[in-house]
Amino acid sequence: MFKKFRPLGDYILVKRVESEEKTAFGIIIPDAAKEKAQTGVVIAVGQGRLQEGKITPLTVQVNDTVYFGKYTGTDAGDNYLIVRESDILGIIEE
Repeated sequence: MFKKFRPLGDYILVKRVESEEKTAFGIIIPDAAKEKAQTGVVIAVGQGRLQEGKITPLTVQVNDTVYFGKYTGTDAGDNYLIVRESDILGIIEE
């Protein structure tokens, strides 16, 4: 959807990680029954949070895999989501 997108401030563009199509027993889950993923890969980050006249860089970086709340952010289509850094609950480390 986005050719180039640069979030402003402490906003972050995340691409949701697709959930499994089948259960461990091989049962296929229809799209209507799937819940939206709460994990995603950071695609782009803003400059940082403005505090007391200074910009504080964000903790999250491009290509980090993150976990966010179920009803967090703004849907940007094609499995993209725009969230604030404060909406991200944690970085998933492998």
